Amino acid sequence: METAFLCIVIFLFILAVFDLMVGVSNDAVNFLNSAVGAKAAPFRLVMVIAAIGIFAGACMSNGMMEIARHGIYQPQHFYFTEIIYILIAVMLTDVVLLDLFNSMGMPTSTTVSMVFELLGGTFAIALLKVHSSDILSFGDLINTEKALSVIMGIFLSVAIAFFFGSLVQYITRLIFSFNYKKHMKYTIGLFGGIAATSILYFMLIKGLKDSSFMTGDNKIWIQENTTMLVGVFFVVSTVLMQILHWLKVNVFKVVVLMGTFALAMAFAGNDLVNFIGVPLAGYSSFIDYTTNGLAAGPDNFLMTSLLGPAKTPWYFLVGAGAIMVYALCTSKKAQNVIKTSVNLSRQDEGEETFGSTPIARKVVRMSLNISNAVSKITPDPAKKWIDTRFRKDEAILENGAAFDLVRASINLVLAGLLIAVGTSMKLPLSTTYVTFMVAMGTSLADRAWGRDSAVYRVTGVLSVIGGWFLTAGAAFTLCFLVALIIYFGGMVAIGVMIVLAVVILVRSQLAFKKKKEKQKEDEILHRLLQTENPDDALALMRSHTREQLSKVLQYAEETFERTSTSFLEENLRGLRRAMGTTKFEKQLIKQMKRTGTVAICRLDNKTVLEKGLYYYQGNDFAGELVYSIGRLCEPCLEHIDNNFNPLEEEQKKEFANVSQQITELIRSCRIKLEENNYDSFREELMKVNALNNQLALLKREELKRIQGKNSGIKTSMVYLTILQEAQNVVTYTINLMKVSRKFQLEPQMI
Repeated sequence: METAFLCIVIFLFILAVFDLMVGVSNDAVNFLNSAVGAKAAPFRLVMVIAAIGIFAGACMSNGMMEIARHGIYQPQHFYFTEIIYILIAVMLTDVVLLDLFNSMGMPTSTTVSMVFELLGGTFAIALLKVHSSDILSFGDLINTEKALSVIMGIFLSVAIAFFFGSLVQYITRLIFSFNYKKHMKYTIGLFGGIAATSILYFMLIKGLKDSSFMTGDNKIWIQENTTMLVGVFFVVSTVLMQILHWLKVNVFKVVVLMGTFALAMAFAGNDLVNFIGVPLAGYSSFIDYTTNGLAAGPDNFLMTSLLGPAKTPWYFLVGAGAIMVYALCTSKKAQNVIKTSVNLSRQDEGEETFGSTPIARKVVRMSLNISNAVSKITPDPAKKWIDTRFRKDEAILENGAAFDLVRASINLVLAGLLIAVGTSMKLPLSTTYVTFMVAMGTSLADRAWGRDSAVYRVTGVLSVIGGWFLTAGAAFTLCFLVALIIYFGGMVAIGVMIVLAVVILVRSQLAFKKKKEKQKEDEILHRLLQTENPDDALALMRSHTREQLSKVLQYAEETFERTSTSFLEENLRGLRRAMGTTKFEKQLIKQMKRTGTVAICRLDNKTVLEKGLYYYQGNDFAGELVYSIGRLCEPCLEHIDNNFNPLEEEQKKEFANVSQQITELIRSCRIKLEENNYDSFREELMKVNALNNQLALLKREELKRIQGKNSGIKTSMVYLTILQEAQNVVTYTINLMKVSRKFQLEPQMI
């Protein structure tokens, strides 16, 4: 039996390796978002600084893993077997849950996930223990105070970070403006001093106060002399930053890199418990059981030893630091999560990741009303002066940056300061929540959320916040179920759960690779939105348009064929699938039009006048093509779903023939568009004329059949609708090709 438990402990550490990797992928956004978004330094240098911070933070970690030992459950009332079941359930749930959020590119809190997993697993086992005992109660087994403090921390983190992010960034922008290089002669030293002092305070209070090398005397000395330390460092750093400015060093870049290092170190030092705390608790439990509990047996040996302080061997900390650095440097999902946060705080408009929701629209409408009310009572001279500080066309951005160095500095300094203050006040502020919401608040203050993008940005923020609450609920529920399964299934259930987790992780990796391959196609759009050369912009836009319209024609080809075949064969599942695909495609069309409008602004006036109309017409015809297929699919689905009479054999034969020709037409047009080859375009025009004549003839023939019919009218009406929409599909397909040809080719080639 001891061998089986040893294998479980070993597997806990194997899971910890994966947990470290997926955890770093998720939390990398906390300390990389600002430096990456502002292009404060080459990406490799940013990664090196963050990696050094992570490794240093992990090696100097306090090693105090109490939350996994007795933070949620009361170990003196749990037997060794029960503790092991809880811990394995927590690790299995945590790895899968964090990997899921990483794959979606949604930043979430590793602290929340671990706490609520522990709470869910403990609640499952406690439920069984209370049911079979007349002495124990839930209060004896579960410490709910920690979970409640985390929930309170969610609200505090969101509200406080967003408010102060907006306020501080607004004041900072009034001081420096977007053309900050003109207004930093006498203020940059003071700003740099405040920023550097805040970062040091953050490192002392949050990053190093519980480090393994800090003795009790050191902690007391720092606590008693904090004011003196902060004052001295403020004076020194202010003078140093002013000197660096005189030496032509960009102080904002220095502040951003310092903040990146500080947040990375604090993350590793303080959040390491979220990744290796549970395996270390399992390891301590196993050591205690094999030393003192073999005689009692695993089902009768209480884990009172977990009430004592944890002592983490140094090699565990060094190993964890090395794994975290490796994960940071190699994880593609970390870059995916960073991309979400950077896109939501981007200064300019571009491709919006999220759509529009009713809640977001109401929030934006309320904000506009408040803004208009404030504007009415603000004196005109004050409004004019404020507008001069927020001229976004004067913004100094690094090549390809999403926002400037001023905002990046505020993001890091304010996030670190809020976390430090919250820690000193014993408030459970989450690193993830603070850093993300500060970034959102500063982007709002910088007027990055314009009228044309605000609703999409608000939707994104609300989606991320909703994901945080979803994390808590999903972590509790999943771990509760897994713990119950393991409790009743024993070692067999553990084996099954392990296999299931491995399968889920492997499938997730394969799906993510496919997703990344699809995202490579978006690189053209990204280059288009960054280019300043009109000639390059036209070439990129033509390439991007070919990709987008080819996808629309591929959808049209597949969905039209599926709809036609499914209707003729009375295949309800096929029609439902076609309808679902059409709803999804409609959203993509909206996004395509939205990004296209932003992209066309990169063209010069002459090109816009010559080609712009054709581009917009192409998008319109693509949209009409998708909506026509939707209008074709909808009556077919309703007809089959209600089990109405099928088409007559003659009608089936007619429509099968013409639908095959339409599918071949769409396929032929798609190939020409993909290859950008319109040499034999006249053949398609002839096919379209023939198809339209054939469809018109079929409609006339069907109208003749209806005369004198007393039954089957419903089927005939559906058939006429199908023929009409099929004709629309043909028309919009060829119109799309006509305008695409004019957009893609020069006038002399048409």
